[in-house]
Amino acid sequence: MSTPGSHEFTISASETVYSGAILALRLDDVDMPGGRTAQREVVEHHGAVAVVARDDRGRVALIRQYRHPVGRRLLEIPAGLLDGGPAEAPLDAAKRELAEEADLAAARWRVLVDLDVSPGFTDEALRVYLAEGLTTLPVAEREHEEADLSLEWHSLAAAVGMALSGEIVNATAVAGLLALAAADASGVELRDVDAPWRDRPRAFETRRSS
Repeated sequence: MSTPGSHEFTISASETVYSGAILALRLDDVDMPGGRTAQREVVEHHGAVAVVARDDRGRVALIRQYRHPVGRRLLEIPAGLLDGGPAEAPLDAAKRELAEEADLAAARWRVLVDLDVSPGFTDEALRVYLAEGLTTLPVAEREHEEADLSLEWHSLAAAVGMALSGEIVNATAVAGLLALAAADASGVELRDVDAPWRDRPRAFETRRSS
């Protein structure tokens, strides 16, 4: 038995049992401490980006959008998949999503927080940006659920209050809003947009492009 914290979790066998439009399901046989092997189900997913957009009045842009798996509209921040291929820059995707979902552009960008969404079963990871120096763009053409979304502006304090009261339950929005409130309170310096993103998923986008 290896010393706790030193075991190398190597994959002895792997099989892809499903590959769809936005995710794949992979079964890995992983070598465990003590010499045993355990099978782990891994959902491969695109990476994603999200944006906390704050205007000159200190308000944050929130969108209310229907989410079919939960069967209702959720209050969220603009977000979207890194589905432009392995070479797509996360910042470019964030700018696209802010324009497409909120009809906004921003002059100043920083990395707010990085999230591993649910690392117990998926490699999905997400980078949240802070966007400031906002300008309004022409209304974008939208389809499917996005054709029904609405834009709302709330103070950061009000948005944090909605997260803590359970009105905002989208995990990305909760993390982004609380991270911004914490950064404001602590004065911590946010990262540059080209800061390393260690856990950006690559497996699914590589599979799709090959």
